[in-house]
Amino acid sequence: MMMNEQHIRGIFIPLITPFTRDYKLDIDSYRKYVTYLAGHDIQGLVVNGTTGESPTVSWDEVKQMVQVTQDVLKSMNKTIPIVIGTGTNDTYSTVHRTEMAAELGADAAMVVTPYYNRPTQEGILEHFRVVSRVGLPVLVYEIPVRTGSRMTIDTIRKVLDLDGVIGLKDSTGGLDLLLKLTQYETKPVLCGEDAYFHAMLCQGAAGGMLASAHLNIQEYVDIYQRFVAGDMNGSRDSFMLLEPVIQHVFAEPAPAAIKWWLTQKEIIAAEQLRLPLMPLSDQVKQGLLNSIVS
Repeated sequence: MMMNEQHIRGIFIPLITPFTRDYKLDIDSYRKYVTYLAGHDIQGLVVNGTTGESPTVSWDEVKQMVQVTQDVLKSMNKTIPIVIGTGTNDTYSTVHRTEMAAELGADAAMVVTPYYNRPTQEGILEHFRVVSRVGLPVLVYEIPVRTGSRMTIDTIRKVLDLDGVIGLKDSTGGLDLLLKLTQYETKPVLCGEDAYFHAMLCQGAAGGMLASAHLNIQEYVDIYQRFVAGDMNGSRDSFMLLEPVIQHVFAEPAPAAIKWWLTQKEIIAAEQLRLPLMPLSDQVKQGLLNSIVS
């Protein structure tokens, strides 16, 4: 099922990559974990995003995870779109990975703004133009805190106008970009900054791609569904209860808190991360335990 703009809505879960204690991909844990997630009313699963520790994960491991995800969804008779993170800071590597994602049966590619080499606005636009021609729908991922560059509103509008682009994950850390975009007719925007989820829904976001949803999936689904049904106040009140959890989840680099919580729930076997990421500190663990809405 190739994704289109209508599929960019609701709750998308950026998947973690579980590892064994000797840092290998833990496929058994991954299968159990995806089965757990797919039991909820979510609208998308994202393999090989930042939450999945993509800088340290090989393409062979991505292939294994996509295969297991497809098998689990088929066994559960579920049709949840699978998005694969393919973006790098090399346009032709990104094209190649996007082609490979299409071969794996991905429903869309998530492509981050090129990081580290800090291209011009024209270079960023050309990057997305070339990648969008692959034929796999592209979800653009703007996260300046990780990339070292920021697209102007003019560049983002041009990128979103590309035929192969279906929407934007906005992790700019505020409402400014969304407010400017919604002045025009624009493709759907997902909130990628968890603390702004409800505020961004109020300003026209179509949903969220939210790492912290792991800890309260049903609550996030309910917040979205209540908002769509017109219960803005009830939706806001529910979201306010989750704000302390969100603060603790991101107190140290993700996905440390998420892996720790999933290990506590015995959904995955170990909280192992690959260096340079480190396990969660005891201080943040205690804060999370005190704040989680059960």
